[in-house]
Amino acid sequence: MCRVRGDWTLLGITGLDSHQLLQTVGFPRPMTVDKNVHVPPQQKEYDAIVVGSGITGGWAAKELTEKGLDTLVLERGRHVEHGADYVTEHVGPWEQAFRGGGSDQVWEEDYEVQSQWINENVKHFFVKDSEHPYTTTEDSSFAWIRGYQLGGRSITWGRHSYRWSELDFEANARDGIAVDWPIRYEDIAPWYDYVEQFAGISGQEEGLPQLPDGEFLPPMDLNCVEQAVRERWADIYSEPRVLTIGRNAVLTEAHNGRAACHYCGPCWRGCSTGSYFSSLSATLPAARETGNLTVKTDSIVHRVEYDPDTNRATGVRVIDRQTKEERAYSGKIVFLCASAMNSVKILLNSTTPRFPDGLANSSGVLGHYLMDHHYNAGAAATFEGFEDRYYYGRRPNTIYVPRFRNLGSPSTRQSDFIRGYGYQGGAYRPDWHRGADMTGIGADFKEKLRTPAPWRMGITAFGEILPREDNYCELHPERTDQWGIPILRFNASIGDNEKAMRKDMAEQAAEMLEAAGGKNVEPYDSGYQFGEAIHEMGGARMGRDPDTSVLNRWNQAHDVPNLFVTDGACMTSSANQNPSLTYMALTARACDYAVEQLRRDNL
Repeated sequence: MCRVRGDWTLLGITGLDSHQLLQTVGFPRPMTVDKNVHVPPQQKEYDAIVVGSGITGGWAAKELTEKGLDTLVLERGRHVEHGADYVTEHVGPWEQAFRGGGSDQVWEEDYEVQSQWINENVKHFFVKDSEHPYTTTEDSSFAWIRGYQLGGRSITWGRHSYRWSELDFEANARDGIAVDWPIRYEDIAPWYDYVEQFAGISGQEEGLPQLPDGEFLPPMDLNCVEQAVRERWADIYSEPRVLTIGRNAVLTEAHNGRAACHYCGPCWRGCSTGSYFSSLSATLPAARETGNLTVKTDSIVHRVEYDPDTNRATGVRVIDRQTKEERAYSGKIVFLCASAMNSVKILLNSTTPRFPDGLANSSGVLGHYLMDHHYNAGAAATFEGFEDRYYYGRRPNTIYVPRFRNLGSPSTRQSDFIRGYGYQGGAYRPDWHRGADMTGIGADFKEKLRTPAPWRMGITAFGEILPREDNYCELHPERTDQWGIPILRFNASIGDNEKAMRKDMAEQAAEMLEAAGGKNVEPYDSGYQFGEAIHEMGGARMGRDPDTSVLNRWNQAHDVPNLFVTDGACMTSSANQNPSLTYMALTARACDYAVEQLRRDNL
């Protein structure tokens, strides 16, 4: 028996059995505030204010409080208690009104965009589009998937955690695209070590320069088909095409007071054992233990306050989500960790006479150079000869095939596109769930489902999107939300480079599966909508030159020294790896720098 736990809860894998393998520029306007609203006098000044409580907000809270700073974390969403509020964690479909699927009417009325990804089990961790509107330009489309609650999307993320390489940090300079990163791999490598050691990342060392190894917990196992494909590719390809287990923020052994994963499966409903990394299970508890943390939920930050005499941010203004009353908080330093697009939105809305187009925007690039990862292209196939083998449990992970295009050597260089992509996916045996897509009834139909179907394997690519100025977001010149804050308008699309890459994604996936012995190979490209990978990046990029970037090498605003942005907004390029581990490392690094500068009285 192939003794491998198999769980396919990762969002965004398409082309496979869903039961087996889940997952015009306007002038920015400041918010209009009713002058009759009473703003309570500020009673204290915090050492630090962190906006957002997701992956980067949690890390900022942990680092700043552990370094002795009196820190306020502001979360626009509701309070969520780790464990107690994972209300559907182990609820069976037979216990739910729509058997976990949800109501079509509810999806259409309230979750038009979010419903691309969610079901009845997790809709409470995602926003209602009807209550949180945004729009796009006429020729554009953008899927903005959001989770507004304490912990943010760290409750529901896919947990893939990969380092970027020197190849990625040099890419813009090498290709003459956008601006150069102000850091290199050697600058962030110690911080990758640092965050991996705390978070707990399971993975397999592979010795690949394009995917640096890290500080890993023991890897999860490949199943029998995945192992066979790995071995066949190693024999076939002279340039490495490596199938490895995903590097995942799920504990394979007890770590830092959190229990090892027991492979129960419903990860994105919340993990009460804390076996996967989230703000609620790891960083926020660590921050609370210091006694230096204050958390305020239902607090929608709409602007950063700025003092032109000192050229410093002085704090933030907040609208209460429920009462819609306004209040202000003061702080010596401000970290924006509200998620990429929301941090950009706050800066765009924070206009002043010096910064009429948004705070810290003397460069004029704020809101521009948006990125994501394009995907939904790959292939699937059937694998024969393993009929006597199966797996047990629900592995909360997929396989990963690191980038093998445009690595530097002539044999990897492509004439049609620059940069590259990596694959995620896995092998599985369709079980009785496949009956949902079959016709039949009664005992004979049930008998057909008693024996698992032949093994299937699918891989789908995540590709790099180049940073382009015409991919942007802006404040809508007329429309506001229910709190009186201008909504965002997006203009975003993929370019010719990504389109050429997509063709290669599907072709190579099919070729590789066939070369490994796959039958009935089915390549696919099911289309892509910008933002769909939920890896939105850019809008307040890092760079060496204040004339062409918002942030410096420390994630510090060039124009406003005590303002830092460490979420996806800071990214200068997108690479092709899942970005969350890089956000964590950049946040820890920025906090270390900010505290040192604060102690030197430089902020």
